[in-house]
Amino acid sequence: MAVVGQAMVGAAAQGVNSQADPEALRGAYLQLLHLVERMHRQLLDVIKDELERLGQTDINSVQALLLYNIGDAELTPGELRSRGHYLGSNVSYNLKQLVDKGYIRDQRSDVDRRSKRVSLTQNGLDVRDRLSELFERQLGSVEQVGGVDVALMEQTNKSLQRLERFWADQVRYRL
Repeated sequence: MAVVGQAMVGAAAQGVNSQADPEALRGAYLQLLHLVERMHRQLLDVIKDELERLGQTDINSVQALLLYNIGDAELTPGELRSRGHYLGSNVSYNLKQLVDKGYIRDQRSDVDRRSKRVSLTQNGLDVRDRLSELFERQLGSVEQVGGVDVALMEQTNKSLQRLERFWADQVRYRL
């Protein structure tokens, strides 16, 4: 995240725009695409390492992150996708696996029997709590070790939110 933020803040500070230097914009944009993808994989590796350290080998990092993102909520699988809580292509498969392993309960709607709502069981809440502890531990060193302070995170978050809106508009309006 620091690298993405530094690249974006650096580009803004240098006044890079498509009118003045289209090649600089192209390079920065392609680097950002690569970093976002790589960072997501790196986050999954961090989660996998933590699960292995804790002896939690029956679920994978994608499933653990899904449990973390569900948290205390009760959601439909469609809501998981639309809210961005699930970043994979096969939410149904992972939900079924988590139900079968006792991490998620799913209940059919009384009104529409085709609709399901999912929530965490106690086992799912335990995994969510372990990831929360991991992220809290990381907060203790992200500034000193990672060199990422609040201002940089806020600027990075703002830049990524703008990019997220841009991409959503590309899909929504078929730009």
